[in-house]
Amino acid sequence: MTEAQLPLPRLPAVYNLIAYETVDSTMTVARKLAEQGEDAAPDGTLIWAREQTQGRGRRGNTWDSPKGNFYSSLIVRPDVPAVRAAELSFVTGCAVFDTVGEVCDPGFECRLKWPNDILLNDAKIGGLLLETKADAGKPVDYVIIGLGMNLKSHPEDTPFPATDFVEQGQAIPDTVFLEAYARHFMEWASRWVEDGFEVVRHQWKWRAEGIGKNITVRLNDETLEGVFEDIAEDGALLLNQDGTVRRIAAGDVYFTPDKKGA
Repeated sequence: MTEAQLPLPRLPAVYNLIAYETVDSTMTVARKLAEQGEDAAPDGTLIWAREQTQGRGRRGNTWDSPKGNFYSSLIVRPDVPAVRAAELSFVTGCAVFDTVGEVCDPGFECRLKWPNDILLNDAKIGGLLLETKADAGKPVDYVIIGLGMNLKSHPEDTPFPATDFVEQGQAIPDTVFLEAYARHFMEWASRWVEDGFEVVRHQWKWRAEGIGKNITVRLNDETLEGVFEDIAEDGALLLNQDGTVRRIAAGDVYFTPDKKGA
């Protein structure tokens, strides 16, 4: 690992920023720190790197991580049971949505794709990854929230169309994106703590892509089709299959023929 060069971004005091030029994976660095306890990695510890050599996404998929894009992993220690940890994906999604709205020129349509993708003008521009540690019957020890955003480049030949901000005509320095993201995450996390998940769920839904539309959902052992009816109170996707509603906790969503899935 190589440490990042100054100048560093200015973040709210609640954050403990640890910056690198290059790491294998911000998630790996964050997990090692989080395992050392709260003294080593207090709530709000934020790992940020300008390049990853072994970046990864959901289900162990490789996350292409060249220099010029945005990579971070945030360690939080909320006083909630493990079943509520997934709510932080929606908290983060709302924060990223508002970040894009701040740093981009008007007219760019950011949407959130269940469970953890960020879309811009119908193409994937970023994604989230959550890792949680909690002992049975006890509050969460920590949650690590990974975020990758395509600022200057994006992978080609992906199942779902990908894009980056430069391709969309937006030149956004990584420090500017980080400062905005840190502020908006703090705001949304505060709303989650003070007002509960229902407020966040409602706000996430109007930022989402696909609700009310026909979708395909690929699970580990089967593929389902139906209408994306709603998001349940616990964040699960509700799929309406000819009047029968099925709850889906995790899966890959594919939109109808005019859009391809990720």
